[in-house]
Amino acid sequence: MRTPSPSHPPRRRLLTAAFTAVVLLAAAAVSACGDSADAGGSAGKLRIGYQRFGGLSLVKARGETPGVEWSLFESGPALTEALKAGSIDIGQVGEAPPVFAAAGKIPFSIIGTSAPIPQGEAVLVKADSGYRSFADLKGKTIALNKGSNVHWLLVRLLEANKMTLKDIQVKYLKPAEGRPAFDSGQVDAWVIWDPYFALAEQPGVRVLADATGLASNREYVLAAPDAVDKRSDDIRAFLQRYREVTDWGIANPQERARTLAPELKIPEDVTSRALDRSAKPLAPVTPAIGDELQAITDSFIALELIPGPVDIRSRVDDRFSAVFQ
Repeated sequence: MRTPSPSHPPRRRLLTAAFTAVVLLAAAAVSACGDSADAGGSAGKLRIGYQRFGGLSLVKARGETPGVEWSLFESGPALTEALKAGSIDIGQVGEAPPVFAAAGKIPFSIIGTSAPIPQGEAVLVKADSGYRSFADLKGKTIALNKGSNVHWLLVRLLEANKMTLKDIQVKYLKPAEGRPAFDSGQVDAWVIWDPYFALAEQPGVRVLADATGLASNREYVLAAPDAVDKRSDDIRAFLQRYREVTDWGIANPQERARTLAPELKIPEDVTSRALDRSAKPLAPVTPAIGDELQAITDSFIALELIPGPVDIRSRVDDRFSAVFQ
């Protein structure tokens, strides 16, 4: 990894301000989604839940999605709560939120996924901390968002280093809370995903480990069962648009970054860096995907992080898979 110059205070303030803007906008949109849910949403519109940066952000930024109502969420667990509340029809999350949602008896189907994105999540530490491997964090405090993709990365890192949850102190913090805790030294490490990861890559911050060789970190497309049953044509048309925009972005990385940066409210170079490692093609759900999710689920159950049993394989619905092939 390229080591940045240690003296860029104006840019540091700019990126910190950009990060704050991202999380404030996400929080405002979550609140707005709650208001929309009370009102029942806009009649006839397909209600899409997205996170700031996932593939659906680019779809929204490109426009040309008539008949769609967008709701922004700071994290996957917040989005699955909206599915539970019936305030969205489709949403995009990482690999742990479906597991926690299934354990919570939230109804949903898994209708799409992506290629693996292991470089899109990482453990960050201060460059002057002296930590050189994840094993060095034994006894230290690690922050992450509970139930998000990074939760599974933490589990895998502990396994790889012959450690358990008892060997560290976990502080469950949302991205809006994790960044200031990390910056101020209240935690020793922060496990985070893009674009928050890219925003935090500033002078004095080092990537201790990412998910390479440990976790797939796929995106998953979840849908409310009622929407799948009653609006399959609308969903198929939207997923086709999702696929087309994703493929366009991969083929046109510079224009993709220019299009998405204003939507994310972060600098274009930061957007480009995050996209270069985290934007991957969409993929159909298969029995192998169901097996992968079930293995994650069983690990969380064994660690008593969720109650079991949970059959997440049965949530996989391949009726839209032709769109992603």
